[in-house]
Amino acid sequence: MNADDTTFHHFVLRTIAPDNLAPLSDHQLETMLDQTNTTDQAPLSPKVLAALEKKPNPARTSSRKVWLGAAAVAAVAGIIAFDNYYFGDAGDAALTATPLPEKEAVPAVPSGDTIRIALDFPKPMFVGTPVKAERANLELPDESKIVKEVIAPVGTTNIALNKPITSSDEEPIIGDLAMVADGDKDGADGSYVELGPGQQWVQIDLEKEATIHAIALWHFHKNARAYDDVIVQLSDDPDFQTGVTTVYNNDDDNSSAMGAGQDLAWIETNHGRVIPVGGQQARYVRLYSKGNTANEMNHYVEVEIYGQ
Repeated sequence: MNADDTTFHHFVLRTIAPDNLAPLSDHQLETMLDQTNTTDQAPLSPKVLAALEKKPNPARTSSRKVWLGAAAVAAVAGIIAFDNYYFGDAGDAALTATPLPEKEAVPAVPSGDTIRIALDFPKPMFVGTPVKAERANLELPDESKIVKEVIAPVGTTNIALNKPITSSDEEPIIGDLAMVADGDKDGADGSYVELGPGQQWVQIDLEKEATIHAIALWHFHKNARAYDDVIVQLSDDPDFQTGVTTVYNNDDDNSSAMGAGQDLAWIETNHGRVIPVGGQQARYVRLYSKGNTANEMNHYVEVEIYGQ
């Protein structure tokens, strides 16, 4: 055995072997190695012997030899320490007395045949100075609450796409009513409909009764603003005189005379607003608003209805 091998063996024994070998002299370590090589009763474990065989390759350069040797020792030491702790006596006691910490709970996904539909957000387009929105029931911006997907039964799609649109304002100031459900959610000019002042509504005819799970709504989002008296209703009656179900209402002071709502107003962004519906059945969806914090006009960029 050359000097390099001897030094390496001593380093391994004092580093990764049991603690009681560390104080031994070089002579005592050599005696133990000789006993291991010449007797059947090897005083060193097979794991330590395997580590001893990982000696440096003399064909490599000096610096590379030292680096690779140290790396091999560190790797073997980690494996042996892990094995001794978790599968030896100490490990058994540790696992019994101190269980490993539990992983953080992951929110459960609804059971059954469901799918996740990722929402396609348009790019943000804030320009100019935001108008300060002052409302008693205004929701504070919170990125952690942005809804990025709809979880619904298999077969759910955007059933509003390119469906017929009617409105309380039959001649929009800007745009065409078909833009409300044309798939274009961009906030730029030419991608939204502007209706007149006061309470206005747009209505989507799904052309047959459908099971609705969620509605995604984008008002004008090129400037920061909140829309007033946003009310969303479902019905099988095109005139909304009978069988009306309200699924969203942020008219907290009943200024639209349709009942005071408990839902919050929100600052418009490219993320829009997702309204859960919970499997309600209807053919028509009507969306109201009554101006916004920037002006008296009403705007719709896109409405998506996820259902079957």
